[in-house]
Amino acid sequence: MNIGDASKATGISVKMLRYYEEIGLVRPALRANSGYRVYSDKNISTLRFVRRARDLGFQVKQIASLLDLWQNGSRASADVKSLATAHVQELEQRRRELDEMIATLEHLAHHCHGDHRPDCPILQNLGEEDAPPRKPVRKSGARPTFAVV
Repeated sequence: MNIGDASKATGISVKMLRYYEEIGLVRPALRANSGYRVYSDKNISTLRFVRRARDLGFQVKQIASLLDLWQNGSRASADVKSLATAHVQELEQRRRELDEMIATLEHLAHHCHGDHRPDCPILQNLGEEDAPPRKPVRKSGARPTFAVV
């Protein structure tokens, strides 16, 4: 299978396939006499693994660790679980940060008149010098709310 076919089979762009080989995340595909990459079923299986890990938000270093564990028949599942649960905690933190960004933007948009006048609390907030980030006040089960700007 050539690189274009491997890309289609795995859902990974040709550019990313080359990059993963370049950084050593995956072993380089064998080369034909013509110099073109030739991907085996094993290469494709590994690349699909990488793609699924990327789809779950794992970073390259984490994927390298997962690949090592996947290829190690004497691994302990506790090691895999530890990586996965640490990643879940990272994702939950990112979700909290995104929720805060959404709440701030919703608040600012709500207080913007959206008319022909130049006054805009969104731009005023973005332009504030040394303005501390607004921390949401959470009501149980509700989205964060902020004091009026």
